[in-house]
Amino acid sequence: MKLNKKKYGFLSILDVYIIKKLLLTFIMAILLIIMIAIIFDLSERLDDFISNNAPIKGLIFDYYLNFIPHFANLFGHLFFFIAVVFVCSKLASNSEIIAVLSSGISFKRLLRPFILTAVFVGLVNLWLSNVLIPKVNVPRLEFEKVYYRNPYSNQFYNIHLQPKENEQIYVQHFSNKTNKAYKFTQEIIQNGEIIKKTYADHIIFDSSTMDWIMMNYHIRNINKKEEIIEKGDNKHIDIGVLPNEFNLNQIKVEVLDYKQLDKSIEREELKGNSVVTELKIEKYQRLLNPFAYVILTVIGVALSSHKKRGGIGLNLAMGIILAFSLIMMMKLTNVFATNSSLSPFFATALPLLIYAVIAIVLVRKTPK
Repeated sequence: MKLNKKKYGFLSILDVYIIKKLLLTFIMAILLIIMIAIIFDLSERLDDFISNNAPIKGLIFDYYLNFIPHFANLFGHLFFFIAVVFVCSKLASNSEIIAVLSSGISFKRLLRPFILTAVFVGLVNLWLSNVLIPKVNVPRLEFEKVYYRNPYSNQFYNIHLQPKENEQIYVQHFSNKTNKAYKFTQEIIQNGEIIKKTYADHIIFDSSTMDWIMMNYHIRNINKKEEIIEKGDNKHIDIGVLPNEFNLNQIKVEVLDYKQLDKSIEREELKGNSVVTELKIEKYQRLLNPFAYVILTVIGVALSSHKKRGGIGLNLAMGIILAFSLIMMMKLTNVFATNSSLSPFFATALPLLIYAVIAIVLVRKTPK
């Protein structure tokens, strides 16, 4: 079998043939699953949309039109992997791969169109994740907030903030409905020592003065010689924090592009928020996810490039199990990073490194 390289530049006819089939299969798989996802999503939310008088135009253009790229990008690497397994299995069942390898083309050369397509789709994923999707998520989430159940509620407890370099704030819980923070503590630090410590049963935001009112407060002014204690029922205090800054879950990473995400990480690190780990995981996932396309593609080709008794069905089953195991491992390591001292970058990269090794082993063991 002679490859014609002149017609398509550095790509041969075989490359173009495989790339076309792979992209077409991937697009068809994504479109089908998006249609199914929209049907299930609409059936789940329909009662809320009707009861909240959601407009049809907004439902179509603000919500579902922006839901499509979000969902497609979220599960893109899984369905691209399925497309690779399907196309490669089809080529193997039709003895096309046998013919290609018999003509003197190496297995590594056969991998080229698959990897080129994976790199292309991975770069599209990188652009979507960091540029386009954060923008289209804004109207989608706003529509959902207004017409689907109740707006967000703060579910975080034991909130630590650092408004200034020498100031630490702690509240046990913050209520969005009442703008009230419970079990408030403020520490002012100088030269590594606490010089002022303020306690209050709760603090309430005063929108007229743009500061807070402490209820049942207790203030300790500390110096080396003496300690002055002040108590009272209520007192205004400026803590340099607005109510929305207690809403750690208000940081919607879905609407932050790459630059905004970087700035959010810097800002939350200064405040000492535990949400920094989640933001870093999101950042590294966006940067490293394109590698998942390439790694899963190599695994898919290695698994599906020769005939099996079970045919395409067996290859698809094995491929889906491997892909889901990668997703589960990524979720698991992210949980470890959130709840322990595991580095967010290492937590994101570790599953990809493990599956890269699996890909190399499978390629070496694949019959040539």
